[in-house]
Amino acid sequence: MLNRVWMLLAAALMATLAEPADGTAECGGGTPCRIDGGEYYMALPDGWQGGPAVMFLHGYGSSGAKVIANSGLVAGFIRRGYAVLAPSGLPWQEGKPADWSVRDGWNTYPRNDLAFLRDVLADAAARAGVAPDQLLLSGFSRGGSMVWEVACLAPEFAAAYAPAAGGFWLPMTQDCKGPVRLLHIHGFTDKVVPLEGRLIQGAAAEIVQADIWEGLQLWRRENGCPSNAAEHQAENGIWRKRWKCQAGGLELILHKGGHSLPMGWSAMALDWFESLGR
Repeated sequence: MLNRVWMLLAAALMATLAEPADGTAECGGGTPCRIDGGEYYMALPDGWQGGPAVMFLHGYGSSGAKVIANSGLVAGFIRRGYAVLAPSGLPWQEGKPADWSVRDGWNTYPRNDLAFLRDVLADAAARAGVAPDQLLLSGFSRGGSMVWEVACLAPEFAAAYAPAAGGFWLPMTQDCKGPVRLLHIHGFTDKVVPLEGRLIQGAAAEIVQADIWEGLQLWRRENGCPSNAAEHQAENGIWRKRWKCQAGGLELILHKGGHSLPMGWSAMALDWFESLGR
């Protein structure tokens, strides 16, 4: 009987230790952090005491779980002392792949993702000491489009934005809420999200990726940038353009590949982010 009591006490103690002070369940690595509206995954550097983070939005049909399991992608940020937050999108319709609430003429997506991402950041700050004012928001493909969307609708959400292989969709907004610091990365031979945009064939409605160059023109207008880039660099299959703007900042990196991230991409993004003097 006494042994049974001790076993029950031990079980209760372990359950208590598995819960942080605010009562939310522990999470990290392959265990999702669950909040109202969805879930996200989190990876922290060894010896983490709080600090900057990269929030990375997955591509169409993927998930936060797949992002956090991508050791190559995550390690590039962890080594530099950044937490990685990987939220999961929702199916845009029952039985369909996971997506994000990008404005594209469809009205079936079930969640306000801007509000959801705000909740993710607040939860990560409470759980792990992520600094909201030291956030780099990034994402790939459709996730990159969502990065453009957040930057446009809520420029104050992140300290800076580093989308890859994704931009606005039609009908494209003509007015954002303010200047941002944005680094856009794109493959020169990308056929999935071409620089010049494309119509998605076979869709129930006309779904069109906007011209990336037209989107960059909008960012130049929002940031008060001149038409011509002030700085150019080309080496090892990487082409860079940097504009000197009145507010925010704008840089473009093109690589010789297709719908992919270039080798060393995380270092490029973090070098740029840290050069901003946040």
